Amino acid sequence: MYELMFLQRGRGERAGVWRCFEGGRNAVLTVDLMWELKDPEEDEPNLRVLLEHRFSKEKSKSVKQTCDKCGAIIWGLIQTWYTCTGCYYRCHSKCMNLITKPCVRVKVSHQSEYELSICPEIGLDRQDYRCAECRTPISLRGVPTEARQCDYTGQYYCSTCHWNDSAVVPARVIHNWEFDPRKVCRSSMRYLALMISRPVLRLKEINPLLFNFVEELVEIRKLRQDILLMKPYFITCKEAMEARLLLQLQDRQHFVENDDMYSLQDLIDISSGRLSCSLTEIHTTFAKHIKLDCERCQAKGFVCELCKEGDILFPFDSHTSVCYDCSAVFHRDCYYDNSTTCPRCARMTDRKQDEVPDVKDA
Repeated sequence: MYELMFLQRGRGERAGVWRCFEGGRNAVLTVDLMWELKDPEEDEPNLRVLLEHRFSKEKSKSVKQTCDKCGAIIWGLIQTWYTCTGCYYRCHSKCMNLITKPCVRVKVSHQSEYELSICPEIGLDRQDYRCAECRTPISLRGVPTEARQCDYTGQYYCSTCHWNDSAVVPARVIHNWEFDPRKVCRSSMRYLALMISRPVLRLKEINPLLFNFVEELVEIRKLRQDILLMKPYFITCKEAMEARLLLQLQDRQHFVENDDMYSLQDLIDISSGRLSCSLTEIHTTFAKHIKLDCERCQAKGFVCELCKEGDILFPFDSHTSVCYDCSAVFHRDCYYDNSTTCPRCARMTDRKQDEVPDVKDA
């Protein structure tokens, strides 16, 4: 059993002591919580702005936090500390004036793109054997400080700026479909955490061949295309608007806006199979509303004008084809077997030709 005690010293100073009771013996393990660790007793502001960081004063007394600037433990009981509300950078109050790195959220807001080269190393010599962030001298031999490579930026950092944190690296996902976490520096870890849900990856432009080798991507793309075809039914349906059906995709808003943009979290969930399950369930719910539950949406279905047989068709049905020009829906077999033009397009063309003489006569 351990007990934390504060022993009174001269002039009102105190030192922290852990008293250990073990096997009937009292052993005092002195932990160097010297009173000089305590910050001066002065009022600190609740909010401080520095290099576009918005630091909020923390009230937690937890001793498990680590200062991102100096790498030392934050003793919440006796030290004042702050957290950036934008990038979650934590530091002692006394370390704030030493911060040289701007808030990562600013980069996310203005840049919003990934490094898509796999570990683009430039070499320690190009870095002048200094940390890429704080410029501390570093070396692969650990003299004076160990050089640690960030798999995302390819650059080398000191142990204060690189804590051997791991994260999924976008470039390895896009090019190799590889999701094993790699060691990254602190600033890269924060940047990737803030970017993970942003739909900034247009796969068909970055690596279109990925769809030839990853079946799950093809499945998700088809589901997304179907959902985009369902969207016009919902935005004109009072019942769907009241039920807020489209809000089932509020965590992936880009799924109701396009079918080709992905976030890194989307790709992670595709690889794990989680996205396929959830999106299939939503797709089923949407289709059920249009085809079974809502008479108003059912009335917007199509009858195949080529065979004039079968059930009412919808553009998202798997056995249908949609005319590119007029959006009419047909059975897929009928559409491809038909050598003539689309009947609806033909009618529209004839109608326009009939209107031309009337305009001239007028």
